Formats: sequence, structure tokens, C-alpha cells
Amino acid sequence: MSNKLKVSSSPHIRDKVTTGNIMLMVVIALLPATFFGIYNFRHENAWLLVLVTTASAVLTEYIYEHAMHKPITIKDCSALVTGLLLALNLPPTLPLWMGALGSIFAILVVKQLFGGLGQNFMNPALAARCFLLISFTGRMTTFTYDAVTEATPLAALKAGESVNTLQMLVGNISGTIGETSVIAILIGAVILLWTGVIDLRIPGTYLLTFVIFIVLFGGHGLDVQYIAAHLCGGGLMLGAWFMATDYVTSPITKQGQIVYGVCLGILTGLFRLFGGSAEGVSYAIIISNLLVPLIEKVTLPKPFGKGGEK
Repeated sequence: MSNKLKVSSSPHIRDKVTTGNIMLMVVIALLPATFFGIYNFRHENAWLLVLVTTASAVLTEYIYEHAMHKPITIKDCSALVTGLLLALNLPPTLPLWMGALGSIFAILVVKQLFGGLGQNFMNPALAARCFLLISFTGRMTTFTYDAVTEATPLAALKAGESVNTLQMLVGNISGTIGETSVIAILIGAVILLWTGVIDLRIPGTYLLTFVIFIVLFGGHGLDVQYIAAHLCGGGLMLGAWFMATDYVTSPITKQGQIVYGVCLGILTGLFRLFGGSAEGVSYAIIISNLLVPLIEKVTLPKPFGKGGEK
């Protein structure tokens, strides 16, 4: 036979969906929250922080890969997503150089030094946010709305004060650039669900577990107003739909994703109700990221014919 049969390595069936397609869809899904945040904090020039943080992430990845003689991967939009997510998790009044520093930390330390996309052990954007929060606590916890510095609704709720849940739903409140409007975030979530980029397993389990936790330990029972305020406040919605569902740092098994969501809900509840800060989503996600290898080890299905009862 003149024509030899050539068999490539698995997988033999390949999807047309690429990393770039998925990341681009995430960017599109983030646009409603981004545009609302830029408008909501227009007096603080939030657009500048978004631009600088995003550009710094992409530029850092390009410079590092060029210097290390590695393939340039900025076209897959993963650095763009990291920079944009970081910007949406920052106060609008944060100095631009701090936003740039956070992007450099996210891309260089958390992502590239561990092997690049697919090798990072925790969400780079949230790791950078926690790095900035520890390094510059005062600036990272100062929130302004309409040029007036004020406490976030979540902080007011923790102090026992009343909050306007409708304003929290719409987003006319203080907070980080991308976390204020639940409506804008949910529009993005619907886009991700409709396109199949994510499913309900992780965010659904996360939010349900969190609600059960605050009902049991929040001291307000089944108070709908209190539950709604917690769901709309802080970075819970942004974290549940856009960061907890990160492919690289979340479990690949279905059972593991449910366990992961339960861990997220419990940790977020612990930090919010019993921690020193009113927020806790960022720390809950990165701690759960560290638990993913263990979760996958426990929930990984056994190969056919192995592990059966003797």
C-alpha cells in the first residue's frame, strides 16, 4: 500500500471551541458590568483604572514570554480577562500604579512563573486583589460614590444598619468597579450560560450553600430582606459567576464541582459573619482553589474494572 495509515494521538475528536473563543466570550459577558461600573464611578474616572489594569496585564504577559523566548499567547485573551477581572474588583479611587502592580503580580507571579495558562494554582485576578488588599489595606478598603467616601452596604449590614436592597440590585452604591450592579452581572451570567461557557453546578451550589449558611448562623432566620442584601452585596455575584467558575482553578469532576461550591458557600459565610471584614468572597475562592487537587482526588471516577468490591 502506497498510502500509510497515520493515527494521531488522542483526542481523536476535537471541538472547534478554542481558549481564545471562550475567553472572548467571557470578556463580552463582563462588558455590562464594566460599562455600568465606568458610568457609575464616572466622577472617579474608573475607566482609567480599567484601561491601565487591563493593558498592564496584556503587556506583562507579552514582555515575559518574549524575554523567555516562549510562544506569545496574548491572542488567547486570557491576560485580557485577568486584567479586566482585577479592575472590576478594585475600588475606583485606587491609584493607577497600584492597579498596574496588581496586574503584574497576577500575570508574572501567579500565572507565568507557574507555567502559564492552565498551570496556575489559583485565580490570578483574585490572588492579585488579595495581594493588594494585604499590601495597601487603606486604599483597597476606601470606597467612594458620587465623590463622597462612605461605607459599602455590606459593611453597613454587618454593623446592624438598614440597607436599600433595590439600590444594591441596580448598582447605585459604593463598592468596587464591577461588583455593584447585580443586574449587569446577571446579564453577563446569562450570556455565559446561554453559550455553554459555564453551567449552574458551581455558582448554583455556591449561592445555595451560602444562603443556607446565613439562614442558620446569621441570626435573622428566613428574613428575605437580609438574605437578598447579602446576595446583592459585595463581590458574591461577580465571584460566583465569573471567578469561581474558572476552568483552570475549579474541579473537572461533576461531584467535585458540587463539593467545591459547598466549600465556597461555607467559607464565604464564615468570613462574612464571623470575620473582621464584611467581605470574604476573594479569600473563599482562593482557599477553595487550593483544595481543588484534593477534591479531584476524592471525586475522580475509578476506571472501569478497578476499585470494585471484592
